[in-house]
Amino acid sequence: MSEITYYYSAHSAFAYLGSSRVMEMCATHGLTLVHRPIPLSPVVEAQGSLPFRARTQAHVDYFFGREIERWAAMRNVPVMSARPMHHDEDYTLASGMILALGDRGTQVDQMAHALLQAHWCDDLDLSDATALAVLARSLGHDSTKLLDAAQSASVKEQYQNNAKEALAADVFGSPTYVLNGESFYGQDRLEMVERAITTPFAATQWSNPPVD
Repeated sequence: MSEITYYYSAHSAFAYLGSSRVMEMCATHGLTLVHRPIPLSPVVEAQGSLPFRARTQAHVDYFFGREIERWAAMRNVPVMSARPMHHDEDYTLASGMILALGDRGTQVDQMAHALLQAHWCDDLDLSDATALAVLARSLGHDSTKLLDAAQSASVKEQYQNNAKEALAADVFGSPTYVLNGESFYGQDRLEMVERAITTPFAATQWSNPPVD
């Protein structure tokens, strides 16, 4: 066991809330965090789940209200007091910036966290190339080169491959952490992930009938 595969979208509230924690866990236990940013809605819909635009107002209000506030307090991380104005903008370019740096390592960790934090604390528009360039420079990158790489054919292909890999791994939401082939969905499962690092859970005995 040497790595955690991390499926998430670059605009995910709960990926942000668990971002620092999962990176701390990897550092503590000597694990590599393997980044797999994905286009979330296509993956969710392909798995048969409802995208947020199709969910009830009560569900959306709860998700973007109390649940985020409570977990921000639990994780001791800052967060906006309202849903980001730019939350529905395309985040492909931001995802490409992560992918252009690779799938692991300090620079990738920093970029992923910075994008999530800027979106959920400062309402960063993840489709705004100018704003993304400023963020890239703040992390010490050549913003022109990085944005060019983020839009390259190879990065776009990797982004789609991540989506295919997520579907094959039965990922249906962000964030999902995979450790030794076992999936843990949601940042609220991070304590389970940490327990599994040292004491793996027993193999499941459940036998569920297929869903019609």
